[in-house]
Amino acid sequence: MVQAREERFPFDRPNEFIERIIYQAEKVILGKRDCIELAILAFLCGGHVLLEDVPGVGKTMLVRTLARIVGADFKRIQCTPDLLPSDVTGVSVFNPKTGDFEYRPGPLLANIVLVDEINRASPRTQSALLEAMEERSVTVDGVECKLPEPFLLLATQNPIEQEGTFVLPEAQLDRFLLKIGVGYPNEQQEVELLGRLQLRHPLELAMPVLLPEELMRMQQAVRSIYVDETLKVYMVKLAAATRRHPDLQWGVSPRAVVALMRASQAKAYMTGRSYVIPDDIKALMNSVWAHRLVVKLDARIAGKTAEAVLNAIAAACSVPATRFAAGGSI
Repeated sequence: MVQAREERFPFDRPNEFIERIIYQAEKVILGKRDCIELAILAFLCGGHVLLEDVPGVGKTMLVRTLARIVGADFKRIQCTPDLLPSDVTGVSVFNPKTGDFEYRPGPLLANIVLVDEINRASPRTQSALLEAMEERSVTVDGVECKLPEPFLLLATQNPIEQEGTFVLPEAQLDRFLLKIGVGYPNEQQEVELLGRLQLRHPLELAMPVLLPEELMRMQQAVRSIYVDETLKVYMVKLAAATRRHPDLQWGVSPRAVVALMRASQAKAYMTGRSYVIPDDIKALMNSVWAHRLVVKLDARIAGKTAEAVLNAIAAACSVPATRFAAGGSI
């Protein structure tokens, strides 16, 4: 575990420190720097992540790697149709010695929680997850129990297998800050992966470089990143465009606009800037908003996707001129 640092923690050089985190993650996850950066961005925002891709591409390993690097309390929930809400939130058990009921915490009471194959959980169990994601608490026998800080939920989902699954409701999708697809490695990366796995698991190579308390300090620093008023108006105009677009059943919610602002602040922080620029917003728009949108049936038949609609909206909406757009300082 990382020892307490006596020197000043390098938050004044966040981009250098983020590179150290990425370096440790890339010891395990090959050729997926963009996925790693998005996951770290979510950690800095304190937001939840939905990892959706085919089996075996490293979704679970990515979460385990980042949990190891942060050095936080990590729990995993393997979802099945018979999983009960009490299996994830915990349960009150009668203690005959004291004559009282004692609360035994479930796996949700951890800093980083991996919910594997979340779409296999029943709607009842997903409602318990929904409370944890939004309220940062669980309710057991009518008593509310606060979750530890920091709390991050990362869920995986297999998009190609539908038997024995439950579609995630839109209200739950709206609670995920980001949706990330991992994708296949290229041939060279896959050969290197075989070499790394031949003698031992590469997860053993990843070293903790961050404490949970330090992650919370970084989250506070992200919130202090400056967002110009013109950029706030820009994000609201983009959201309004989704709400009246003919190819979408509905637009993004105000929660989604807040999520885009938080993600843009984190992206600026990761690059060492103290202010957000329009490119931060445009770069994250698809990752933050696409999974919250539903494309109309006739548009889907025509081959349109949520990402394509968002790209068209971004191209049509004029980018505001700010004093930071060209890399000015604040």
